[in-house]
Amino acid sequence: MPTSLTETLLAPSRRDTVVDTLVGVIDAEVAGKRGVGGAIIKTAYGAVKKVNDGVVRRAVNGMLPDAAASLQPLWDARGDQTFGAYLTSHGDQAADALLSVSDTRAANPRHAAIATIYNGVRPKAKQHVVEALPRLGTAIETLAS
Repeated sequence: MPTSLTETLLAPSRRDTVVDTLVGVIDAEVAGKRGVGGAIIKTAYGAVKKVNDGVVRRAVNGMLPDAAASLQPLWDARGDQTFGAYLTSHGDQAADALLSVSDTRAANPRHAAIATIYNGVRPKAKQHVVEALPRLGTAIETLAS
């Protein structure tokens, strides 16, 4: 039986559900963006998906081991708080941990066009990741139970 968040999220019997759920979190976060900044994010996300329709799912699946490992210390430290609440209260730390995973991947992209798009939105990425932490934490807690 898995004992860590990482083992739980990467368990072969759960992995497809985990990836699908996390793609759903991304889709919902992008869809919920408003204003000029939201339009930029939606355009960039649409462009990435246009380059290759399955790229988001493959990227989530590929980054999942490192992302889960980066969240493990936060998961372990959450105490009695919900994971969404804990991530929100440690927003900078959580966002930096997750962005380090995507930054590493963007440094060695399989698709140059996707890396260009990522680098274009990266300056505001931390703000968007912090905003997504409650939804992400809730999803992860549900997946881990």
